[in-house]
Amino acid sequence: MRTTLMQQNRMTLSQLEYACENLNTLYQACHWRKTEMYLIPALRDATERADHLLDELNRLNQSALTSIRLLQEKLGALADVRDEQVSEVCDSIDTFCAALLKRLEKEEQELFALARNAIAGETWFSIANQLMMHDKHLDEMKRSGLPPAEAAQVTARRRALPGNEVDDGQISIPGLQVLPVVRVDDLPAPPVPRSARQLSRDDAIMK
Repeated sequence: MRTTLMQQNRMTLSQLEYACENLNTLYQACHWRKTEMYLIPALRDATERADHLLDELNRLNQSALTSIRLLQEKLGALADVRDEQVSEVCDSIDTFCAALLKRLEKEEQELFALARNAIAGETWFSIANQLMMHDKHLDEMKRSGLPPAEAAQVTARRRALPGNEVDDGQISIPGLQVLPVVRVDDLPAPPVPRSARQLSRDDAIMK
């Protein structure tokens, strides 16, 4: 994205909007991961040794979020983006990507190792149960017609609410099929039952 933008002297609003949309999608995907929702809270409760690392992860998260907000401010304030402003946009994109990559590296190299040593066995079973319930709810949301990204967010919010409830406004329910209305006059007439005498006469004929 940066290479494409730097090859031109100005940027259209549609290009800036495209950049904002893609960065926001990446940020949301990172924010609603299982690591964020289940592992990090468990690690925070398990030991204070993780506080410094978790604070650093939050700082990187805020750095990425600030980059998105900067682009959104430009999107709302400018008719177009020219010359040095294109460079500022590219710098914001670089800052965003660097912050998220650094965060993922720290999780891979430090967070998971610390979690393995600090979290007790029974807590791991609880986390595993949460992960299975998360996947179950995620499948339900996908079957309801939500796109995968939105389904993940709704599932996360559902797991966070008491009793695993969810705001109905956050779920798109597929429309019900409209069935034709049949008038009573249009219904076929029921068959007239034959009398016992007629039945006996028919039986005699058949014999």
